[in-house]
Amino acid sequence: MGEIPSGLSPALLALWHDARGDWQKAHDLVDHLTDPVSLHVHAYLHRKEGDIWNADYWYARAKRARPAHSLDEEWESLIDEYL
Repeated sequence: MGEIPSGLSPALLALWHDARGDWQKAHDLVDHLTDPVSLHVHAYLHRKEGDIWNADYWYARAKRARPAHSLDEEWESLIDEYL
């Protein structure tokens, strides 16, 4: 699986775990956080889960619109924006 990179924010660490197939660990890292980046990642995770109503709630809290592109493209855009 590789070592966890040091110095990652909780949101980026969540994306790292998500990329390795551990959705629950990713969700647990951002579930209780209220900063805009964590809210955005939280929204993405619920979209990936397939819970669109819940995802839309978190996108609204993050002041973002749910993207129309694929989940893989969204993951990449989150990394590009926040790394």
